[in-house]
Amino acid sequence: MQALPFPAIHRQFIRYAAAGLVATTMHYAVAAGLVESGAAAPLPATLAGYVAGGLVSYVLNRRLTFAGGRPHREAGWRFALVAAGGFAWTGLLMALLVGRIGVPFLPAQAVTTLIVLFWGFLANRLWSFAGSPAKAA
Repeated sequence: MQALPFPAIHRQFIRYAAAGLVATTMHYAVAAGLVESGAAAPLPATLAGYVAGGLVSYVLNRRLTFAGGRPHREAGWRFALVAAGGFAWTGLLMALLVGRIGVPFLPAQAVTTLIVLFWGFLANRLWSFAGSPAKAA
């Protein structure tokens, strides 16, 4: 398979965004399935979906986006911390954009998603999945 005509970091970002799209689809499918089937109310359903999407994201990013980085025992908890940070950034940015500045919901959500996407990519690339110091030595 021929490599894309982009620098390596661009190809890696495209894989990261694609993994995020698959993970988001899983999140929504689980949440909607639980709510529509009557198995769960919306809040627990969306939290279950978030966890399912997070697991899909971790597996895809570990295998396809950041292969060869830290061992699972290190990358797993770091990835979870970055995901929690992304959750917090989302809350803060939405509160600022919608609550303080008065930006309409959908444009605010789009801007927030892009910011958190780039932040998450960099945090995972440079910290969660980066080669461990022992490997570098």
